[in-house]
Order: sequence, then C-alpha cells, then structure tokens
Amino acid sequence: MSATPEHSRILGFDVGARWLGVACGSALTGLGQPLGVLETRAGAVDWAGLDRMLREWSPDMLLVGLPLTLAGDEQPASARARAFALAAGARYRLPVALQDERGSSREASARFAQARRAGVARRRQAANIDALAAVVIVERYLGSLAQFDAVSHPIEDL
Repeated sequence: MSATPEHSRILGFDVGARWLGVACGSALTGLGQPLGVLETRAGAVDWAGLDRMLREWSPDMLLVGLPLTLAGDEQPASARARAFALAAGARYRLPVALQDERGSSREASARFAQARRAGVARRRQAANIDALAAVVIVERYLGSLAQFDAVSHPIEDL
C-alpha cells in the first residue's frame, strides 16, 4: 500500500489484553497523534467507543500493530491482533494493514518519560502509553511508505 490521497488519514491501534491504544496519523505529515485508550473486557472491544472515534476522525484506512517476538515469529498476542484487524475491517468496511510493532511499547514509554521531563506530560497520563504505542506504530508505517512498501502486511496476508 502506498501513501495515496485515499489513504491519507490512518487510525492506528495497539491491541493489548486489557487496553486498545488508538492514534491517528496523516500521510501528508508522516506524524501520529494519540487519541486515547479503550478498555477491552475479556477480549471484547469497546465497539461503541471505537465507533465514536471513527465518526470523529473519518479515517481512510485502519492500521493494527502486529506483536511479534524479537526473532520475528508470531506469538499468542499476534492472534488477538489479527482477530481485531479482521473484525474492524469487516465492521467499518475500510482497508486494514498490519504493522510490525516490535519495541513500540518501549519506545512509547521512552517518549512518555521524555515528555514528563520536559513538563508536557503528567504521571496520571501514564495510562495513555498504549495510545503512544499506537502513535509509534502509525509513524513507523508512514515512515515505511516514504522508503519502501515491504514493511507492512496487507490484510490479505491474514
């Protein structure tokens, strides 16, 4: 998938066992913005909350972080991300891509710590680290579009 006008607004997700981090991104700027987190209960997504976000942001595509081991292999969390990608794609009838998310949580934590040191984030905002991880996923995807297409995996690969 390439950075085309029809895919200029992206809603990205970091799918976790308890939280779904959500971020938006723009192919025009190559930047992401955290939107927040939604709680998942027993693997069930807060679809009503996600519906509101999609109405507000009107994305052209969805991007789901794919958790892989450091060696690049699938793990149990990969199945949860793939299931969410399929369900969201069917629900919203939007193109969905998967993005390798290795190290995104660590990078999000580092970004949060840096923002705290700079005085622009507070400790109580730590719950949004999953949304920051979604930002990292979105920005990596957008960066890969600028270089080459091989990093992301279209939903057909599910």
